[in-house]
Amino acid sequence: MRKSSTQSRRLFYCIVPFIILSFLFSYFPLHGWIYALFDYKPPLKLSQCDFVGLKWFKTLFANKTQVAQMVQVMKNTFAMSLLGILTSMLPIGFAVFLNEIKCKWFKNLVQTLTTLPNFISWVLVYSVAFSLFTDSGMVNTLLQNLGIITSPIRFLDSDAHTYLWMTLWNLWKGLGWGAIMYLAAIAGIDAELYEAARVDGANRFQLMRNITLPALMPTFFVLLMMSVANFLNNGMDQYYVFQNSFNKEHIQVLDLYVYNIGMTGSSLSLATAISMLKSIISVTLLVLVNLVSKKTRGESII
Repeated sequence: MRKSSTQSRRLFYCIVPFIILSFLFSYFPLHGWIYALFDYKPPLKLSQCDFVGLKWFKTLFANKTQVAQMVQVMKNTFAMSLLGILTSMLPIGFAVFLNEIKCKWFKNLVQTLTTLPNFISWVLVYSVAFSLFTDSGMVNTLLQNLGIITSPIRFLDSDAHTYLWMTLWNLWKGLGWGAIMYLAAIAGIDAELYEAARVDGANRFQLMRNITLPALMPTFFVLLMMSVANFLNNGMDQYYVFQNSFNKEHIQVLDLYVYNIGMTGSSLSLATAISMLKSIISVTLLVLVNLVSKKTRGESII
């Protein structure tokens, strides 16, 4: 009993640094929510600013222009999130077919080339996009030289198909990285299942459909639940570097909207109030998703 207690204590000490980091970067910054209750004007101290209570929360719903803008931002956020969830099946398919490649060096090459974009910053991604798709970029120049078009196609400085373009860039950047977890799950499948199926005459596609895909479903379901719980957290980097005056109406998701208001807009306090509401909604979604997971799978994700 004493040995077990000592071992448990040692294991707890191992996770203490991660608990501290989680507190410092996830919970300690929440004290900044107090700015939503003041009319904060930098660089003044908070004590020098007027206490306004719930003024900024009321402002979100009192002004018709503000409400209309918030509705558009929420539409953008929901559209981007839904497209992300709809394309979440693609890493599974990519992992399954990648696993079927028998040539080891080619398999490693494909996996490396598709994983590398995940480690490229969105600033560099936009630099590549700028070089390729501006009016004088490589794509327009090539199409004009071939006589396919007479005037440049406005890829970046246009609001046409903004949702689709952002989804494609995000898919290109995250497809290989998203497949890694599924490749690890495939590696854990019992090889005897495949051998027994081959003895029964199953071909490669039948093996994938009846063994590989069912084995990946628990992993996919957990990741899907987490994606739904983080429905409002689209991130900001991608949309920030691609935004311009032409596509701002449809590219401005909630995180980018909070940044634009707080850093380049009129009120840091208003941005804090919006961020608080986003956090409350996200926690609510997480609780609902956890209840769904518990009822459907019998297991909680939190």
